[in-house]
Amino acid sequence: MNPKLQPIYDAVLNGDLESAKKGVQSAIDADISADEILQDGLIFPMNKVGELFEKQEYFVPEMLVAARAMQGGLAILKPKLVASGVKPIGTVVMGTVKGDLHDIGKNLVTMMLEGAGFSVVDIGVDQGPEKFVEAAKASGAQIVGLSALLTTTMPGMKDIIEAFAKAGMRSQVKVMIGGAPVTDAYAKQIGADAYAADASSAARVAKTLI
Repeated sequence: MNPKLQPIYDAVLNGDLESAKKGVQSAIDADISADEILQDGLIFPMNKVGELFEKQEYFVPEMLVAARAMQGGLAILKPKLVASGVKPIGTVVMGTVKGDLHDIGKNLVTMMLEGAGFSVVDIGVDQGPEKFVEAAKASGAQIVGLSALLTTTMPGMKDIIEAFAKAGMRSQVKVMIGGAPVTDAYAKQIGADAYAADASSAARVAKTLI
């Protein structure tokens, strides 16, 4: 790794937002390529954060601050990424299903996906099937992520999958589901393509779907 990228790596790993932003700006000023800054300075430490979470050395608060630091750096890098034509590895539409107002899990998954190099269209909470279909159509997303934190809102996931089938788009998008009451067995039961148990595994699972 370029030594000038080490401060960004460290800042993301430690959840230091201001240092991450300063580090990205310094790397840009030093003429390091946007792709190198993205891969080594932002994606690489987020992969490490995911590993630490799975080993139970990091927990949700550490993941959140690391992801925020990564997003702060990414916001500064974005214009340079666009200008140099660096493409995201895929596009994901993320949202919480109708009747469910929980967003912490969804937001964390969104940040981890961005940290893995995806472009994410976050449509928010309490969203019905038509919103997911519209967003996927407009963005050309390859993956749709559905979140539910209540057993009463879980059936909304099946409605969304059926809406994609009705719109003739089911073969074009992979549907990934998650949330506290959701299980792999439920994913198979409703015809989802994948299940993610937490934000860290969501990024890894998403990569296998594209």
